[in-house]
Amino acid sequence: MEFPFHRSRRLRTNTSIRAIIEETSLSAADFIMPVFVIEGEGKVEEINSMPGYYRRSIDKTVEELKMAMDKGIRAILLFVKVADDLKDNSGKESYNPDGLMQKAVFAIKKSMPTLIIMTDVALDPYSSYGHDGIVKGTKIVNDPTVEALVKMSISHAQAGADFVAPSDMMDGRIVAIRKGLEAHSFPEVGIMSYSAKYSSCYYGPFRDALDSAPGFGDKRTYQMNPANVEEAMREIQLDINEGADIVMVKPAMTYLDVIYRAKEKYNFPISAYQVSGEYAMIQLGIQSGLFSKKEIIWESLIAIKRAGADLIASYFALDFIDINKGR
Repeated sequence: MEFPFHRSRRLRTNTSIRAIIEETSLSAADFIMPVFVIEGEGKVEEINSMPGYYRRSIDKTVEELKMAMDKGIRAILLFVKVADDLKDNSGKESYNPDGLMQKAVFAIKKSMPTLIIMTDVALDPYSSYGHDGIVKGTKIVNDPTVEALVKMSISHAQAGADFVAPSDMMDGRIVAIRKGLEAHSFPEVGIMSYSAKYSSCYYGPFRDALDSAPGFGDKRTYQMNPANVEEAMREIQLDINEGADIVMVKPAMTYLDVIYRAKEKYNFPISAYQVSGEYAMIQLGIQSGLFSKKEIIWESLIAIKRAGADLIASYFALDFIDINKGR
């Protein structure tokens, strides 16, 4: 049998050759590290449904983030677990200047001025109903919710946030938040919009982490149908037009096609969220011995980057940095 002059395997011969022709790479600067904050001092709580991931009080969060910055992390996405007695249907605790989110942002920024702080903007952690918006009857009402989201975003900016990250999927909230930030002299505060956030079963562990599961019904009237991709393109276009600085696709691993389409169509900064359910599945596979920790984390994340994500929010950010040095 006569072979052609080109042999593809020449470029797979050893680690060095494979490395120098590798098309896609990941570094610490590609990650957004999700952070869960709780009230109190000296507290570190493992999240039962997310083995190996933790909620921390502000003081312990600051300690963890100093270590993370030393490893190269430059951006975090901040979430808070709100006490039940502070939850209601208005979400007013979300814009309390002395609220947990605001205190956490202030403390982190004071300790680490160069760390990029992105804050979750949605009502579900503050809602007595566990929904991302204000409830009237059995409906989640859009425009009153947007008014609350604007107040929340302004309060996060006042505390020192670099970006607000609306994850609620209410219509028109990006332009309203942008106008609110501008009117309060925060033109430099960016918006990372959850533009294509699907109604996914992969969010379960996260809702356990923040005790924010919906008290009735589901979130399909505002989060997207997993069957739709053209709708995602329209949502992304709307958010770009309304003033978003970064747009997000969530979840990531089961929506790689959406990430790819968005990057090809808009050539705009794209983030993707490897969500709690994706993390939990991989972690359980690692713990059961089905997967090599190093290989499965790298392969799952490189797929997201290869699809077109510029930034990846992942609970594996520090694990990746630790176990893939010099890959």
